[in-house]
Amino acid sequence: MTEESRIQTLSIEEEMKGSYLTYAMSVIIQRALPDVRDGLKPSQRRILVAMNDLNLGPRSKHRKCAKIAGDTSGNYHPHGESVVYPTLVRMAQPFNMRETLVDGQGNFGSIDGDPPAAMRYTEARMTSAAVEMLDDIEKSTVDYIRNYDDTRDEPTVLPARFPNLLVNGGSGIAVGMSTNFATHNLREVCEALLLILEKPDASLSELMEKIPGPDFPTGGIICGRKGIYDAYTKGRGILILRARTKIEELRGNKEQIVVTEIPYQVSKSKLATDIANGVKEERLTGIVDVRDESDRTGIRLVIELKRGETSQVVLNQLYKHTPLQTSFGIQQIALVEGRPRTLSLRELLISYRDHRRIVIRRRALHLLEKAELKAHILRGLIIARDHIDHVIQIIRGSEDEDTARAGLMDEFSLTRIQSENILRMQLRRLTALERRKLQEDLGVLQTEIEYHRKVLTEEGLVLEIIREDIHDQMDRFSGKRRSEIQEAAEDLNMADLITVEQVVVTLSHRGYIKRTPLSSYRSQGRGGKGITGGKVNEGDFIKSLFVASTHDTILLFSDRGKVYWLKVYELPDAARTSKGRPVVQLVSIEKGERILETIQVAEFDDRMLMFATRKGIVKKTGLSAYSRPKRNGIIAIKIEEEDGLISVALTDGDDEMILSTAGGKTIRFSEKDVREMGRNSRGVRGIALAKDDRVVGMAVVEENGSLLTVCEKGFGKRTLFSEYRPQKRGGKGLIDIRTTERNGPVVTSRPFTGDQDAMLMTSNGMLVRINLQGVRAIGRNTQGIRLINVKPGDRVIGMEMVSNEEDSPPTSEDSPPTSENKG
Repeated sequence: MTEESRIQTLSIEEEMKGSYLTYAMSVIIQRALPDVRDGLKPSQRRILVAMNDLNLGPRSKHRKCAKIAGDTSGNYHPHGESVVYPTLVRMAQPFNMRETLVDGQGNFGSIDGDPPAAMRYTEARMTSAAVEMLDDIEKSTVDYIRNYDDTRDEPTVLPARFPNLLVNGGSGIAVGMSTNFATHNLREVCEALLLILEKPDASLSELMEKIPGPDFPTGGIICGRKGIYDAYTKGRGILILRARTKIEELRGNKEQIVVTEIPYQVSKSKLATDIANGVKEERLTGIVDVRDESDRTGIRLVIELKRGETSQVVLNQLYKHTPLQTSFGIQQIALVEGRPRTLSLRELLISYRDHRRIVIRRRALHLLEKAELKAHILRGLIIARDHIDHVIQIIRGSEDEDTARAGLMDEFSLTRIQSENILRMQLRRLTALERRKLQEDLGVLQTEIEYHRKVLTEEGLVLEIIREDIHDQMDRFSGKRRSEIQEAAEDLNMADLITVEQVVVTLSHRGYIKRTPLSSYRSQGRGGKGITGGKVNEGDFIKSLFVASTHDTILLFSDRGKVYWLKVYELPDAARTSKGRPVVQLVSIEKGERILETIQVAEFDDRMLMFATRKGIVKKTGLSAYSRPKRNGIIAIKIEEEDGLISVALTDGDDEMILSTAGGKTIRFSEKDVREMGRNSRGVRGIALAKDDRVVGMAVVEENGSLLTVCEKGFGKRTLFSEYRPQKRGGKGLIDIRTTERNGPVVTSRPFTGDQDAMLMTSNGMLVRINLQGVRAIGRNTQGIRLINVKPGDRVIGMEMVSNEEDSPPTSEDSPPTSENKG
């Protein structure tokens, strides 16, 4: 044969297809996927077979893992010890296996992710569960094939008296597919198998009464049952796993979160590192320390919180940003008759049951053949014992063993094997006592033969044997469930991660907005000079301020009659002296549009929004109409030219309203006088304005309350609502305060209920918090008293009422004298 004739011309495309297909099938069948019958991948199975060859049972001495890995690689798995040893290690790790198959001695890694020691240092032997996997393997219960170098036989599957696939799970990445089985509780799996034996057509709901869900070796919490149901019906599902935590109270109004169980396949040390990094990167708030106090008794990861922090909010942050909550994707793909299949829970249970039926029948056939052979030999020995003299005569008269064997066979109609056993019979067996022993042994064998024949012919007996094996497994290995199954956890939104606290929200004339903790502002006495509420750019000033919860919604109303939607926690958390962030970066307002009014809403219920414009127009619309503004905003009120929105208030629908004007006029009317209108409507007249006058404030009348009015030059007054008689909507109103040279025009008015402070703001960015307990109520038609010292060139531009329930007593060492003028 010439060199040229040996060269073949092949299509590279066809060669690549064929070779890749061969490679893919090899990976799928021979390496990555477990067999549905014993739940083992080839490498795992071969490790157990090699350990069985070395007689490394639970009561034997441990042997070096280097020896085990070497024998496995040299005899069965020719992929190198470096591939075998990690598989051996995993089979010995109690945090990866629900029931370990290898009993390791030495460093086999830890739940912290520490690597195991080198195999020359570690030792191992099989556990009792592994022995159950190999039980009866010597009784022809499974098929054998030649190993890779054709020097010995290896089993294609193990008898698996232990239901390994569901109990220990397993994962693998093949070509074009991967598998990931969850671990389960042995007792629950056994109870489901017993149900399948009793009721082969059992429904999934009946099976899930026995197996409510996976049971992971590290415990933890499984959130929800949908992923479990999907996995058990379709073979695919996603579980949400959470760590088990408890809250411990400490001294000084402090708490700490203690993690006692972590999600499956999460490294404890990595979890602690992720928490620490999250605190450093400010993704996690409220945490002052993370300590690992774990010991031999179990996991104890301590997360110490700042004083006053809400533990549930911090937990939600941890669930969102760390592996304290993780997902586990179940893909129940296993080899069934050599082919990969996605299996439901019922199919997995039936596959195991059918495998055990085959194993038990093959064992019965093996034992039957063995018992029949032994009985056959005993019958020959009994014949020889009954004719011992003639047997001896034939043997003595024969020239050799072959002649003696042939003589016995011809004389007594014996088989070759019977004759050979007679020739090997010892002289002590010629006694009468020995004959009775042979008869007794034959009787026992006859009973065994009848039993094995029943096993081969009676299906009920096979199922009873399986049932007994399952009960034995339950008695020997079953333990309590470790993973708790709870109702599905709601998807965490941003609000779940934010601590509920009261903050001051400020908005400047040029649209800078921020939130600052209310505790940053101390209470002052009447006439105090105040503290800086925020830095503003030249020509800018604070125009709006209110107190809200971080979980409230902010409705921002613009000068064009549009409304935008923000959560308070979305606002920049800035220092008291900070100017904040442009609101245009938070909502999509149009060029040239300005935010004029803000209002906080805790819940979009059946209350109303009352609008007031500069020209005295009022409109009432249901609050729910503004619950879902679009990104670019929606119409809040139809604004005519030369008019503008000046105030929005939340009402109950039947309140009474007061409008205040810059000229010192007020009008009180019933909200019922204003019919409810749609969003995109103009409204109706609320007050008849004098020339050059304008509306500057709107207040909701509260029983036993009063109206606090403030003027530009820092003067103001508090007047009981009862001093304002109701009028018809649209009237000219009554005099509220005299807008003299001393007072200046009215800036705004707000209701006062007796448990509030007033927060006044000036155009230069000064904020003054005034305790109003020292401001007594005076008449309606007055000039008022000094509320704040206003420096030349500065003026009051707004006021907000804040709760004083948690404030310290007012203190002000530099408050100037105050004066009252009833005019």
